[in-house]
Amino acid sequence: MLDNKTFKLDDIKSGSKIYFIGIGGISMNGLAKLAKAQGFIVGGSDNHPGERTEELASEGIKIYNSQIADNIDDFKPDYLVKTAAILPHNEEVRRANELGLQIFDRAEFLGAFTRTYTNVINVSGTHGKTTTSSMVSLMLIDEGLDPTVHLGADLDIFGGTVKTGSKELLVSEACEFNRSFLNFTSTTAIITNIDHDHVDCYPTIQDVIDVFAKFMELINDNGNLVVSGHDANIAKSITEAKAAFEAKGRTFPNIVTCAMDSEICEATGKKADMIASDIEFIEGHPSFDLIFRGEELGRVTLRIPGSHNICNALNAAAAALLTGASASSVISALNSFNGADGRYTIKGKYKGCDVVVDYAHHPTAARATIEAASNMPHGDILVVFQPLTFNRTKLLFEDYVTSLLPCKKILFAEIFSDREINTHEISSKDICDEINKRGGDAEFYEVRSELKERIDELIKPGDIILILGPEDIRTLGDELCPK
Repeated sequence: MLDNKTFKLDDIKSGSKIYFIGIGGISMNGLAKLAKAQGFIVGGSDNHPGERTEELASEGIKIYNSQIADNIDDFKPDYLVKTAAILPHNEEVRRANELGLQIFDRAEFLGAFTRTYTNVINVSGTHGKTTTSSMVSLMLIDEGLDPTVHLGADLDIFGGTVKTGSKELLVSEACEFNRSFLNFTSTTAIITNIDHDHVDCYPTIQDVIDVFAKFMELINDNGNLVVSGHDANIAKSITEAKAAFEAKGRTFPNIVTCAMDSEICEATGKKADMIASDIEFIEGHPSFDLIFRGEELGRVTLRIPGSHNICNALNAAAAALLTGASASSVISALNSFNGADGRYTIKGKYKGCDVVVDYAHHPTAARATIEAASNMPHGDILVVFQPLTFNRTKLLFEDYVTSLLPCKKILFAEIFSDREINTHEISSKDICDEINKRGGDAEFYEVRSELKERIDELIKPGDIILILGPEDIRTLGDELCPK
């Protein structure tokens, strides 16, 4: 049996059969493709088949549209990979255990990739992982370095969530949920920010700070740590990690800080290494000079809005330069980047309004995205919002209220969660009612058709319909702007 926490892909015999339970999930879908590219025979199951499973089937991957024990007997896998949402009583898991097959969690299997590639850029942080990962990947591609890439959203240039490339260089998102990223080894790690999220795993912000410190400990000796210099929580995490490194007699990674203009960095008390200077907004899009360690690299004008995306760009640029990209490739990639799917994605026009969807389900992310939209040319902004998970909504209730209260008009859909029971008896209506008590203007709709009817009543040409939250609500953008 392989050690789930330390094995490499090379430890699995080429041609072995690997079965993915929940293969239609956005990360599992990408891992299945990468496993096939590594020379493994891949199959898997999903109770909710759709475009992603159909695409895998078209590529020769065996797909089962249910999760029953007979699938295991039919496919005869050597190993299984499952998502965190798959419970022990799952029929396929039970059959695999009966047969004595080894089962990896999704994060454990992705961790094997990080231990197999020579250079690994892991992009972590509460917000901005997908955008930053996409940016740094495009910079490396522009330089001709041919990275293998694993993202948490579709990127047009890939035609999906992954790119298979050189076995020397890997770019991957590293999510803190369920401590997943503690399975990952980095040569360069990016931390975009540290905020209180995934409250079912981390009851307090200190718990989040602690786990990011442990993530830093997994950076290779002589590796790099790229961080947002303004983030006080990152600075606290670095202090913790440094103590752990010192106790083990290890040298702490090279810290590279990123900040806007002349901000003094929380982590170092010094001016940042990577700076965005002379910032202006052109119809909502950030434009700035990129300066690295005193050298001006060029002018960047992003095609995606929001000051938070300046921070993402700085982190990506620093990591790319450290990995061998040139200044010209960094500038070119940033100037041409159109965004990843579901990250301020303009779906089209609906009755003269721009329809924008964004994954911003956390209060901090929602605030940043609403601010970004407010800087774009628009009439009114109609926000449609769906919180993600009951635990998060309960614990961050006040943050949701204060983040969304300034909206001129907001329509709520019910909370979405596919991994919890609503033991808190919490509802989006509770946020809606509290916003109205404080002088805001919010409405709650449990029925999707009624929500759409209300949108029709409220909008006028030139407005922005801003749909924020998980995929469940973002599909409303496709309904309003069908392909």
